[in-house]
Amino acid sequence: MTDISALAVRFIAECRAAGFMAVTAESCTGGMIAVAITDISGSSAVLDRGFVTYSNEAKMEVLGVSVDTLATHGAVSEQTAREMAAGALAKSRASIALSVTGIAGPGGGTAQKPVGLVWFGVAVEGRPIEATSRTFEDRGRAFIRTETVRTALELGIAALPG
Repeated sequence: MTDISALAVRFIAECRAAGFMAVTAESCTGGMIAVAITDISGSSAVLDRGFVTYSNEAKMEVLGVSVDTLATHGAVSEQTAREMAAGALAKSRASIALSVTGIAGPGGGTAQKPVGLVWFGVAVEGRPIEATSRTFEDRGRAFIRTETVRTALELGIAALPG
């Protein structure tokens, strides 16, 4: 079992123990968090759905991210990660939402937003939305995306009660 599989097992177990359904809202990972969860038998007891909102239009149409947020802060920002998590929670039966938006490379980075920058949002029903960023070493697209999945699961576990 890989460490990501182990994290997914733990996330599922802790969601189940808390009586929580989960939802994902993914951009740079393209559904990899939902895949990590659904690779585990029994995941249907806790995963309600996953949204892959790669384009800005999808973020707005599917999750309700504000056009002003995207214009002012960009897709890779704390504000977008928060709005993605809030939208996923609102448009699902879940009690916890994990969102990610970042720059996986190899291109697309700037001095202010380098390749490897990822913003994470965690929305738990009845609590303020948490957002945090990580800048992963630019060791290739696969590395950044894998580290993003690992971090999202870790943040999700940390946010669960118990």
